[in-house]
Amino acid sequence: MFFLDLPYVSKFLQRTLYEKQIPIVQTESLCKLDLMEGLNIVSEKESIEMIKNNKDMPLYCTSENSIGWMSKNLHFLTLPSKINLFKDKLIFRDMVKSMFPEFYFKELRYDDLGGARYEDFPQNFVLKPSVGFMSAGVHIILNKDEFEDAKKSIKKEFNEISGLYPKEVLSEKKFIIEELIYGDEYAVDVYFDLSGEPVILNIFKHIFFDNSDVGDRVYSTSKEIVKGNIDEFKKFLKDIGSLAKIKNKPLHVELRKDKFGNILPIEINPMRFGGWCTTADITYLAYGFNPYLYYYEQKKPNWSEIFDSVGDELYSIVVLDNSTGISTKKIECFDYEKLLSKFKQPLELRKIDFHTYPVFGFLFVETKKEDMKELEYILGSDLREFTS
Repeated sequence: MFFLDLPYVSKFLQRTLYEKQIPIVQTESLCKLDLMEGLNIVSEKESIEMIKNNKDMPLYCTSENSIGWMSKNLHFLTLPSKINLFKDKLIFRDMVKSMFPEFYFKELRYDDLGGARYEDFPQNFVLKPSVGFMSAGVHIILNKDEFEDAKKSIKKEFNEISGLYPKEVLSEKKFIIEELIYGDEYAVDVYFDLSGEPVILNIFKHIFFDNSDVGDRVYSTSKEIVKGNIDEFKKFLKDIGSLAKIKNKPLHVELRKDKFGNILPIEINPMRFGGWCTTADITYLAYGFNPYLYYYEQKKPNWSEIFDSVGDELYSIVVLDNSTGISTKKIECFDYEKLLSKFKQPLELRKIDFHTYPVFGFLFVETKKEDMKELEYILGSDLREFTS
């Protein structure tokens, strides 16, 4: 059963749901979406009864906005507690501390943020909301001045995005300070099957412009990226699953792997794959299988066959977040055609109402190794050249 919610539901997912007639819960938010006709929409009351009668029914939400509904209406399942276990970063860190006993983390209330002293924390650390989404309120702190600047910036950031997301998705009430994790960053779409085994559906490398970059601009997947990490990541996820006692649920996992091969989790997002229908959709373009269906039907990708059938190209999600430094209220238009001209093989462009959400859109691109300068260019761009 799928939960569709704001801010976005892709045409690819809608076609999947239509062709398989997968049930969709008729929540209050559903009428706000531009959906195709013929979908199998089921009332809230009937949905709850269906789930009661089949507690192993696969559940998936396109947006964490649906988490509040799940917590309120599915209290007869362990689901609400499992969601909170991953969604709240402080609770998650407490759960995995047996795996990483030396890892430093500490709660910091929003009301105490102004009086917090840099000297009371590790020299280098990350400050972020305990319950957050994308990179909102996330700051890397390397010195005292950066900490003072971050405290001021956080108040401004939350004022600008106030009301966009429910408290279950993004909240400024409490923050977590944790030691800075070094190494390459990855994002993994995975589901745990009915026996609790992790099934990896994709691996993306999060590419940064420099060491101070905390943005979400580019995520890339390729045969090389998946093949080089899948065995290690599966073992790591199996350990996480054993701690959480999780089965039959999708997760979007963010982690880092250092130069010694050590893997540490950044955060784990429950009940979905990558946000805005991004990672699952581009997986189909890159590898030819549908992650939504693989989770729903409990299928496992045959990665050996996939590796034999695909080339060495990178498939990337370019997140066109507003990095201009200009309020979207002052931006009249974004030149999408000019943006497309910067890439040899754009696959799909998704324009977003940037006056409502702090992002101009999402671009899927295919990149050959000799054209990597395209990705380097967009990583370094503040996007001002595309705005009026």
